[in-house]
Order: sequence, then C-alpha cells, then structure tokens
Amino acid sequence: MSKNYKYNFIILIIILVILFFANVSLGSISIPFKTILHSFFAHAEDYTRQEYIIQNYRLPKAITTILVGSGLGISGLLMQTLFRNPLAGPFVLGITSGASLGVALLIMGSSVFGGFFATLLVSKWSLVIAASLGSFLVLLTVLIVSSKVRDTMAILIIGLMFGSITAAVVSVLSYFSSAEELQQYIFWGFGSLGDLQWKELKIFAIIYTIGILFSIASIKALNTLLLGENYAKSLGLNLKQSRLIIIIATSLLAGTITAFAGPIAFIGLAIPHITRQIFNTSNHRLLLPAVFLFGAIVMLICDSIAQLPNTDYTLPINAITSLIGAPVVVWLLVRKRKLLF
Repeated sequence: MSKNYKYNFIILIIILVILFFANVSLGSISIPFKTILHSFFAHAEDYTRQEYIIQNYRLPKAITTILVGSGLGISGLLMQTLFRNPLAGPFVLGITSGASLGVALLIMGSSVFGGFFATLLVSKWSLVIAASLGSFLVLLTVLIVSSKVRDTMAILIIGLMFGSITAAVVSVLSYFSSAEELQQYIFWGFGSLGDLQWKELKIFAIIYTIGILFSIASIKALNTLLLGENYAKSLGLNLKQSRLIIIIATSLLAGTITAFAGPIAFIGLAIPHITRQIFNTSNHRLLLPAVFLFGAIVMLICDSIAQLPNTDYTLPINAITSLIGAPVVVWLLVRKRKLLF
C-alpha cells in the first residue's frame, strides 16, 4: 500500500470517529462531548438522564448506522464486480424484495388470509423474523439456480424476475389491505436506524461479521473477475465456488440489514462508485476497506441530517440518502467521465 493510500485511510478513519461522536451528540437535545465520554465510564446505576439516553438510544443507533452504511456499500461493491454492471446494487438478487414480501404478508396478510397473521404481529421481533424468512427463501432459490446456471448474467436476470414477482404479490396484498395496514407497511419501507436495542444489535452484528468475513475471503476472486469470467477460469479460478461465496456474503449483509433496518436506498449502489472515483483504483484489497469507511461516513452524515437536530422530528432515512447521495454521484461521474471496472 502506497503512502498516499495510507494517508487517505487515516483521514477517513479520523472523519469517521468525528462523525460518530457528532451523531451521538445530535438529536432532539444536543449532548456535550464531555458527557458522551463520561457515559462510557459511568456505572449504569449512576447514569444521568443524558447518559441514559446515550447508552440506550444514541450509541446503538450510531453503531447500527455504521453497520448499515458499510454493509450496504460492501454488498453493492460485490454485486457490481460479480455482474460487471455499474447499476447493480445489493438488492439485485431479490433479497430486499423477499424481505418486503415477508413483512407485507405479516402486516397485510390478515386482510387476505384472515386473522392468523395479525396474531403474529405482537413484538418488534415479528418484523425482523418475517423479513429474514422472506430474504432466506429468495436466497435459497437463487443459490439453487446459481448452482445450475453457468452464465452469471442469467442469475442477475433471475434475481430481477424474483423482484417483479414479489412486487406483484405485495401490490395484491396492498389492494385488499386497510389504510392502517398500508400505513404501517409504508413506514417500514422508509427505513429506520433507531429501533434496535443492544440485544437486537448483538445478533445483527454477529451475522454482519460473518458476511464481512465471506467478503474478505472473496477479495482475490473479485480482482480476478475484473479480467472477465473466461480469463478468470484460465487462471484457475473456481467460478461456481467464488460466485457462491460472493452471493452468500451479499445475502447475509443485505438481507440482515433489510430485516433489522428496513430497505435503505442509494448507499449500496452509489458508495462503490464514489470510492472508485476518489481512490482511482479497482483493486479490491483497497476498495473493500475504503468502501467500508465511505459507507459508514455517508450513512452517519445522512442520519445526522435526518434526525433534524434540536427538533422532535425525524425524516425518513431513505429520502435523505437519495437526496444527498444521487447528486454527488452524478457530479463525480460527470467530472471523471468514466467508471473504473
């Protein structure tokens, strides 16, 4: 790694730490930096009101934001490299569509299938389990198909078809649902970073870590795939195995994030492009950690804006990620005039 890249990473890490504390500080009430530091060392029984807010609300939300931003960025990078398509994102395999279908069946299924689904909606874990099951079923189908299909682009098309099918089923459910059920489903679709407590966050972090480990294990394969599938085969790459690892990594990251935080747009598609343009490289040994940092940084910025500091209002995180990120990507692409693949 050259000195320039080392300096870039050091700068990004410093920015990430600053934004992390800024995100914890900002909210309906602003909390001083000194209080944040003190809360790390105080005993739970001695917490002041602000320290209680930090430990039980602000810190879990800030950590969730970092996991969501970095996870979506990395899964987007994996998909863009695997399919060699700049428009590919973490959700092209239909993972989010499967999660959305699971949640739609849980929330709106009572209107179509009777009261059984309504009885399931009794805890915040219900949405997580429903989204996870939906994602898992789609993932299982994609894995079965990928083991039988030689062409990688066919997997992309199949994933998009799954997305269309699940969207159609959700539309039918929406048609027969009440206004209250529709509103609840729409609110879930906005995405949320502040609903997780430490128990949920631990489970989220464990699955996220497994996805990151699979991503790291696929770095060599990703660099080889940049040369094209035929050339990668000639270099001895086991294409089916590498493709399977990449799909599992993406599914674990994107599926878990959607289950715990809802479908969050833009980050997975745009962060890899921003990182490539700024670092001017296609080497995944550099891109993977850089995308991790950029995804976390951009997500922290978006969340800090979305929570509208010093007010009681919180904007949908999906709206902020798209409004802020899309113009930045357009500007970078126009300025550089090319995509690094």
